[in-house]
Amino acid sequence: MIVVVGLAFEARIAAGPGVRVICSGDGRNLAAKLTAAIAEARTLVRGCPGIISFGVAGGLAPHLRPGTCVVGSAVISGSNRMPISREWSQKLLRTIPDAVSGMLLGVPAPIANPDEKRELYLKTGAIAVDMESHIVATVGFEHELPVAAIRVITDPAKRALPVSAVAAMRPNGTTNIGAMLRTVMTRPRELPALFQTALDARAARATLVRGRNLLGPAFTLPAAT
Repeated sequence: MIVVVGLAFEARIAAGPGVRVICSGDGRNLAAKLTAAIAEARTLVRGCPGIISFGVAGGLAPHLRPGTCVVGSAVISGSNRMPISREWSQKLLRTIPDAVSGMLLGVPAPIANPDEKRELYLKTGAIAVDMESHIVATVGFEHELPVAAIRVITDPAKRALPVSAVAAMRPNGTTNIGAMLRTVMTRPRELPALFQTALDARAARATLVRGRNLLGPAFTLPAAT
């Protein structure tokens, strides 16, 4: 099983026997990395049963709270709507308590402004946004592999993502604490918002860990897709 994440902490949660984790970071080389991983997996006896996009997401639907698990029903990127394995998604929804189904929006950069989130929600109908799922869906379609997406809300639709939080994101998916602190020093009014962001991230992480444990060592994939 190939699992695609955007951040280093997500990779640590996703890791397990029989799982190849790709941490995309800023996503620039994700398609190439994923294509190479599929080719490598297909040389093995068991091949590649599928790809899953796993990690946190920004909320677009106003009713979604931090820690809500979203199982993707489709992925939107620009004018394209890419399918998700319906059978796999239904099994994930039955396995993860309180998970909701909905469309995901793929973007190349974080969406931090609540007004922009609202506009995207009204325009696309997607309930959450991330930077990996659209690439996963595109590559999966090209290689005729089933794709699923598990994304947990970290920053809700009505809350702005602090500049200091965005500044802390390294291209390789790790967190640059020094950059975050330097930004906070120049924007001290952001401190309460940054603290709230940390609480939201904690709730999202707890849901990710719970979901990962429920899905077992190699995630859950139906026998037929």
